[in-house]
Amino acid sequence: MTILSFTNNNPLIDGRQSEKAMLVRRGVQVLLNEMRHSVLPELALSSGRRADLISLSVKGEIWIIEIKSSIEDFRVDRKWPDYRLHCDRLFFATHAGVPLDIFPEECGLFLSDGYGAHMVREAPEHKLAPATRKSLMLDFSRTAARRLMMAEWSTGTSYSD
Repeated sequence: MTILSFTNNNPLIDGRQSEKAMLVRRGVQVLLNEMRHSVLPELALSSGRRADLISLSVKGEIWIIEIKSSIEDFRVDRKWPDYRLHCDRLFFATHAGVPLDIFPEECGLFLSDGYGAHMVREAPEHKLAPATRKSLMLDFSRTAARRLMMAEWSTGTSYSD
C-alpha cells in the first residue's frame, strides 16, 4: 500500500487509511461532535506514534480513538497499549463487519456506519499526569490552529468569528 499520496493535497489522508477506516472515522467524528468534543484526526504524539482520532471533551478529558477496519488490522497492531500514556480514556472504533468481541474489555468501543456512531462500551478512566496533559493540550491547540490556518490559505476563506 502506498504510504504517501502525491495526488492528494489533504495531509489527513496519506494513503494509509482504507476506505472503511475513513468511514469509521467520519461516523465517530459525527458522534463526538454531537457530544461537544473537539476532535483532531492523525495527531502526532510525543512517542512518535499517531493517534487516529484524539478528542477533547467539554470537561477537559483527552480521549484517543484507535480505528480498526478489520480483524487483521487489529491482530497485527500491537502498539495500541502505548496510547494509554497519552489519554484519559482509550477507545477502539470499528464497523459492523468486524466482530466486537475481539476488542479488549479494558478499552471503550465505538461502532460506526460512516454517518454516525454508537458507544458500545465506555472506556475506563486513567487520568493523565498534569505535565503530560499540558503537553498534549499544547500540541492539540497548536495542531488545530495550524490546520485552520492551512485551510484558510488553501481555500481563501476566513474562519474567524
